[in-house]
Amino acid sequence: MKHHIENLIASALAGLEATGALPPAHGAAITVDHTKSKEHGDYACNIALVLAKPARAKPRELAEKILKALPASDKVIKVEIAGPGFINFFLRPDANHGVIRDILDKRESFGRGRLGYGRKVQVEFVSANPTGPLHVGHGRGAAYGATLANLLDAAGFQVHREYYINDAGRQMDILATSVWLRYLELCGEKFDFPVNGYKGDYVYDIGATLHRENGDKYRHASAKVFESVPTDEPKGGDKEAHIDALIERAKSLLGPANYRLVFDLGLNVILDDIRKDLEEFGVTYDQWFSERALVENGAAERAIERLKKSGHVYEKQGALWFRSTDYGDEKDRVVVRENGQKTYFAHDIAYHMDKLERGYDQVIDIWGADHHGYVPRVKAALAAIGDDPERLHVLLVQFAILYKGGERMQMSTRSGEFVTLRELRHEVGNDAARFFYVLRKCEQHMDFDLDLAKSQSNDNPVFYVQYAHARIHSVFRQMKEKGFAHDPANGDRNLARLTEPHERALIERLARYPEVLEAAATAHEPHQVAYYLRELAYDFHTYYGAHTFLVDDAAVRDARLNLIVATRQVIANGLKLLGVSAPETM
Repeated sequence: MKHHIENLIASALAGLEATGALPPAHGAAITVDHTKSKEHGDYACNIALVLAKPARAKPRELAEKILKALPASDKVIKVEIAGPGFINFFLRPDANHGVIRDILDKRESFGRGRLGYGRKVQVEFVSANPTGPLHVGHGRGAAYGATLANLLDAAGFQVHREYYINDAGRQMDILATSVWLRYLELCGEKFDFPVNGYKGDYVYDIGATLHRENGDKYRHASAKVFESVPTDEPKGGDKEAHIDALIERAKSLLGPANYRLVFDLGLNVILDDIRKDLEEFGVTYDQWFSERALVENGAAERAIERLKKSGHVYEKQGALWFRSTDYGDEKDRVVVRENGQKTYFAHDIAYHMDKLERGYDQVIDIWGADHHGYVPRVKAALAAIGDDPERLHVLLVQFAILYKGGERMQMSTRSGEFVTLRELRHEVGNDAARFFYVLRKCEQHMDFDLDLAKSQSNDNPVFYVQYAHARIHSVFRQMKEKGFAHDPANGDRNLARLTEPHERALIERLARYPEVLEAAATAHEPHQVAYYLRELAYDFHTYYGAHTFLVDDAAVRDARLNLIVATRQVIANGLKLLGVSAPETM
């Protein structure tokens, strides 16, 4: 309906341009909004206020000219000018009845649009280091990223979902060394485990697998392992220097092939666990992209060469630095260390270069909020190598804090360090987790109430929405018990019988669904869909409580059944975008 009114206004403006009442190519965007009060109609447009200055006219006078130039519409009963020049549109009572027919015809495809037709967008999300299980913070990024990708797909974009595997670099070396040290303990070696090592029980499990399958094959005496290694922090040393020295010792004692075996064992076990966790959460990807591949295919080296040619790098103390201060960064950044190893930042530059080379019109990265300072740095590097940084859009997701019984939740993993996504899913279920995770804008802090998420009450938004869907199914079970049959064609012929205020409210809400999807996709705000579904459920539950659907009058009965079937379809469509099930019984 918004597009219909926009087209009416566009036609009126074109007519005024043709007569010289408006300057040609004025470039003003037509904005049509829902009114806050029915006193002012159903829709309002401020175009007269926007164009008053270029038209050299008073807003209200221009509004009157636009009103007179509006084409006739069988959906609009009245148009009025309000205030300084707002144009208010009043719809006919049956103006939105056609949406019921549209929903029943399009079914699962209702609401899908062409906003992004012909445009390719990549959404990269979660991309957690494969050094341990996913935690609740990753869960929010997963739910948000998967839903945003679904919304963009529904808006007509060609969407590519990607997970960036950080399978190279220091953190993975720390994991591999931690696994090997746990393996040595199982071999009978005695030593103090490094403060900066990975201590989770999952590391024990991987070390146990290594020992079970290889016995003492990779055993080295602890005295040899720790010989001349800098002191660890508990004994007054530097924990970073200590773990780095242990990494080098592991590489030298094991040799390249055996070290790679230990490295890959840790990587693959954890990565398989992450894949399984995400798949069980309803999150899948088109591609899992390896950081290691950037080195092997030469992309990292090409990125460095492009930086050199740009003149934004320099050597200092044996290292190669990117002069990011040229782009407003607080300090310059190392891209190649003095030992010749490329930094994580260098690989990130190469990865984003590779993304843009793949031809995406837009690249969307979803990162944790603690990475906010990293955004301008990556954009600066893209600009330096000659790519368009505006093609990269980074969305930051805040952490989720769990509460139970009004108290901050201290549920932990076996390591006692954080709450895993798997633990949360087992606690509240996938549906509640997916719905609750997208109830807030991604940049807003989130308090996750476990008691509310598990409750079967109207205060629980996901239960409230799902119950509306199940309740509609129950109406049709009751229909069969009463001996009635639904005749959709008869219902379609009698949509004009839907005149009750609750019916009009519900129909109007259904008509807004395509607008909500487009707005949510454009603004990257999945919470708009969650809020819409809650409002739609409210309209249905209110209608259910006020009227009987299974009346003796077949015309009214079938029309009402058509309406609630349409409502059920839209609820199912919206829940699917959120990754939430639409149960038939509850």
